[in-house]
Amino acid sequence: MVPAAKTWSLAPNTMTTTKSEGPLSPEQQAELALANARAQKILAATKVATFNGWTIGAFAAITLLFALFSLTALVIGVALAIVARNEFRGRGLLRRFDARGPQLLGRNQVGFMTLIIGYSVWSIYGALTNPIPQLEELEAMLGAPEDLVTNLTVAVYAVVIVLTVLFQGLNARYYFARIKLVQGYLEETPAWIIDLQRATAAL
Repeated sequence: MVPAAKTWSLAPNTMTTTKSEGPLSPEQQAELALANARAQKILAATKVATFNGWTIGAFAAITLLFALFSLTALVIGVALAIVARNEFRGRGLLRRFDARGPQLLGRNQVGFMTLIIGYSVWSIYGALTNPIPQLEELEAMLGAPEDLVTNLTVAVYAVVIVLTVLFQGLNARYYFARIKLVQGYLEETPAWIIDLQRATAAL
Protein backbone atom coordinates (compact mmCIF):
# COMPACT_ATOMS: atom_id res chain seq x y z
CA MET A 1 0.00 0.00 0.00
CA VAL A 2 1.56 3.29 -1.15
CA PRO A 3 1.24 6.14 1.33
CA ALA A 4 -0.56 9.16 0.07
CA ALA A 5 1.64 12.10 -0.88
CA LYS A 6 1.58 15.03 1.51
CA THR A 7 0.76 18.41 0.05
CA TRP A 8 2.02 21.63 1.55
CA SER A 9 0.28 24.93 1.17
CA LEU A 10 2.56 27.95 1.39
CA ALA A 11 0.50 31.04 2.07
CA PRO A 12 2.38 34.31 2.01
CA ASN A 13 2.61 35.99 5.40
CA THR A 14 1.17 39.43 5.51
CA MET A 15 2.91 41.92 7.79
CA THR A 16 1.85 45.40 8.59
CA THR A 17 4.42 48.02 9.52
CA THR A 18 3.92 51.39 10.98
CA LYS A 19 6.32 54.25 10.36
CA SER A 20 7.79 55.71 13.52
CA GLU A 21 7.63 59.42 13.61
CA GLY A 22 10.31 59.71 16.31
CA PRO A 23 10.16 61.63 19.58
CA LEU A 24 9.58 65.00 17.87
CA SER A 25 6.87 65.97 15.44
CA PRO A 26 7.80 67.86 12.26
CA GLU A 27 6.50 71.05 13.84
CA GLN A 28 8.67 70.54 16.92
CA GLN A 29 11.70 69.78 14.76
CA ALA A 30 11.15 73.03 12.91
CA GLU A 31 10.85 74.92 16.21
CA LEU A 32 14.06 73.34 17.48
CA ALA A 33 15.97 74.18 14.29
CA LEU A 34 14.83 77.79 14.49
CA ALA A 35 15.80 78.04 18.17
CA ASN A 36 19.23 76.56 17.49
CA ALA A 37 19.82 79.14 14.77
CA ARG A 38 18.80 81.97 17.10
CA ALA A 39 21.03 80.60 19.86
CA GLN A 40 24.19 80.82 17.77
CA LYS A 41 24.63 84.53 18.49
CA ILE A 42 24.64 83.71 22.21
CA LEU A 43 26.79 80.60 22.00
CA ALA A 44 29.42 82.43 19.95
CA ALA A 45 30.39 84.15 23.20
CA THR A 46 31.33 80.76 24.68
CA LYS A 47 34.08 80.48 22.05
CA VAL A 48 35.41 83.89 23.09
CA ALA A 49 35.36 82.81 26.73
CA THR A 50 37.19 79.59 25.87
CA PHE A 51 39.93 81.50 24.05
CA ASN A 52 40.24 84.01 26.87
CA GLY A 53 40.30 81.29 29.52
CA TRP A 54 43.10 79.28 27.93
CA THR A 55 45.15 82.36 26.98
CA ILE A 56 44.95 83.95 30.42
CA GLY A 57 45.53 80.57 32.04
CA ALA A 58 48.75 80.16 30.04
CA PHE A 59 49.98 83.58 31.19
CA ALA A 60 49.08 82.63 34.76
CA ALA A 61 51.16 79.45 34.53
CA ILE A 62 54.15 81.32 33.09
CA THR A 63 53.92 84.03 35.76
CA LEU A 64 53.71 81.48 38.57
CA LEU A 65 56.98 79.94 37.41
CA PHE A 66 58.68 83.04 38.82
CA ALA A 67 56.71 83.00 42.07
CA LEU A 68 59.64 81.47 43.97
CA PHE A 69 61.73 84.54 43.23
CA SER A 70 59.13 87.30 43.37
CA LEU A 71 56.15 87.96 45.62
CA THR A 72 54.71 90.20 42.91
CA ALA A 73 54.81 87.32 40.45
CA LEU A 74 52.95 85.14 42.94
CA VAL A 75 50.20 87.72 43.45
CA ILE A 76 49.83 88.43 39.72
CA GLY A 77 49.91 84.73 38.84
CA VAL A 78 47.19 83.84 41.32
CA ALA A 79 45.07 86.76 40.14
CA LEU A 80 45.42 85.66 36.51
CA ALA A 81 44.48 82.10 37.47
CA ILE A 82 41.28 83.39 39.10
CA VAL A 83 40.46 85.40 35.98
CA ALA A 84 40.98 82.32 33.79
CA ARG A 85 38.81 80.19 36.07
CA ASN A 86 36.00 82.75 35.92
CA GLU A 87 36.11 82.67 32.12
CA PHE A 88 35.43 78.92 32.16
CA ARG A 89 32.74 79.31 34.85
CA GLY A 90 30.99 81.97 32.83
CA ARG A 91 31.24 79.86 29.69
CA GLY A 92 29.52 76.98 31.45
CA LEU A 93 26.66 79.20 32.61
CA LEU A 94 26.30 80.73 29.17
CA ARG A 95 26.10 77.32 27.51
CA ARG A 96 23.08 76.62 29.74
CA PHE A 97 21.53 79.96 28.77
CA ASP A 98 21.94 81.32 32.27
CA ALA A 99 22.02 85.14 32.28
CA ARG A 100 24.49 85.01 35.17
CA GLY A 101 27.08 83.73 32.68
CA PRO A 102 27.58 86.87 30.58
CA GLN A 103 27.27 88.98 33.71
CA LEU A 104 30.13 87.07 35.33
CA LEU A 105 32.19 87.23 32.14
CA GLY A 106 31.69 90.98 31.80
CA ARG A 107 32.65 91.66 35.39
CA ASN A 108 35.61 89.34 35.01
CA GLN A 109 36.95 91.42 32.13
CA VAL A 110 36.51 94.60 34.16
CA GLY A 111 38.48 92.97 36.97
CA PHE A 112 41.14 91.82 34.52
CA MET A 113 41.39 95.35 33.14
CA THR A 114 41.75 96.75 36.67
CA LEU A 115 44.50 94.24 37.44
CA ILE A 116 46.56 95.15 34.37
CA ILE A 117 46.09 98.89 34.84
CA GLY A 118 46.99 98.63 38.52
CA TYR A 119 50.16 96.71 37.75
CA SER A 120 51.09 99.16 35.00
CA VAL A 121 50.57 102.20 37.22
CA TRP A 122 52.63 100.56 39.96
CA SER A 123 55.42 99.83 37.48
CA ILE A 124 55.39 103.43 36.23
CA TYR A 125 55.54 104.69 39.81
CA GLY A 126 58.47 102.38 40.54
CA ALA A 127 60.36 103.52 37.44
CA LEU A 128 59.91 107.19 38.38
CA THR A 129 60.69 106.94 42.08
CA ASN A 130 63.14 104.04 42.28
CA PRO A 131 65.31 103.91 39.16
CA ILE A 132 67.60 100.90 38.92
CA PRO A 133 71.23 102.00 39.56
CA GLN A 134 72.65 99.42 37.15
CA LEU A 135 70.57 100.82 34.32
CA GLU A 136 71.71 104.35 35.13
CA GLU A 137 75.32 103.20 34.96
CA LEU A 138 74.65 101.48 31.64
CA GLU A 139 73.12 104.67 30.26
CA ALA A 140 76.21 106.62 31.30
CA MET A 141 78.54 104.05 29.71
CA LEU A 142 76.65 104.12 26.43
CA GLY A 143 76.29 107.87 26.45
CA ALA A 144 72.50 107.53 26.23
CA PRO A 145 70.23 110.43 27.12
CA GLU A 146 69.51 110.80 30.82
CA ASP A 147 66.50 108.81 32.10
CA LEU A 148 66.15 107.03 28.76
CA VAL A 149 65.19 103.70 30.36
CA THR A 150 62.76 105.40 32.73
CA ASN A 151 61.07 107.26 29.91
CA LEU A 152 60.84 104.09 27.81
CA THR A 153 59.37 102.20 30.76
CA VAL A 154 56.72 104.86 31.30
CA ALA A 155 55.90 104.92 27.59
CA VAL A 156 55.56 101.13 27.35
CA TYR A 157 53.25 100.84 30.34
CA ALA A 158 51.22 103.82 29.14
CA VAL A 159 50.62 101.98 25.86
CA VAL A 160 49.69 98.86 27.82
CA ILE A 161 47.09 100.85 29.77
CA VAL A 162 45.56 102.28 26.60
CA LEU A 163 45.40 98.88 24.87
CA THR A 164 43.97 97.26 27.99
CA VAL A 165 41.18 99.81 28.24
CA LEU A 166 40.44 99.26 24.56
CA PHE A 167 40.50 95.47 24.37
CA GLN A 168 39.24 94.49 27.82
CA GLY A 169 36.70 97.30 27.74
CA LEU A 170 35.28 96.11 24.42
CA ASN A 171 35.38 92.51 25.63
CA ALA A 172 33.41 93.43 28.75
CA ARG A 173 30.90 95.35 26.65
CA TYR A 174 30.51 92.35 24.35
CA TYR A 175 29.77 90.06 27.27
CA PHE A 176 27.34 92.46 28.95
CA ALA A 177 25.43 92.76 25.67
CA ARG A 178 24.76 89.01 25.79
CA ILE A 179 22.67 89.43 28.96
CA LYS A 180 19.69 90.89 27.11
CA LEU A 181 20.11 88.34 24.33
CA VAL A 182 19.90 85.48 26.82
CA GLN A 183 16.90 87.01 28.60
CA GLY A 184 15.08 87.56 25.31
CA TYR A 185 15.90 84.04 24.15
CA LEU A 186 14.49 82.53 27.34
CA GLU A 187 11.28 84.56 26.99
CA GLU A 188 10.69 83.66 23.34
CA THR A 189 11.78 80.02 23.30
CA PRO A 190 9.54 77.14 24.44
CA ALA A 191 10.56 75.65 27.78
CA TRP A 192 10.98 72.15 26.36
CA ILE A 193 13.60 73.42 23.91
CA ILE A 194 15.51 75.20 26.67
CA ASP A 195 15.49 72.03 28.76
CA LEU A 196 16.72 69.99 25.80
CA GLN A 197 19.52 72.43 25.00
CA ARG A 198 20.62 72.59 28.63
CA ALA A 199 20.69 68.80 28.86
CA THR A 200 22.78 68.65 25.66
CA ALA A 201 25.17 71.31 26.98
CA ALA A 202 25.81 69.22 30.08
CA LEU A 203 27.10 66.28 28.03
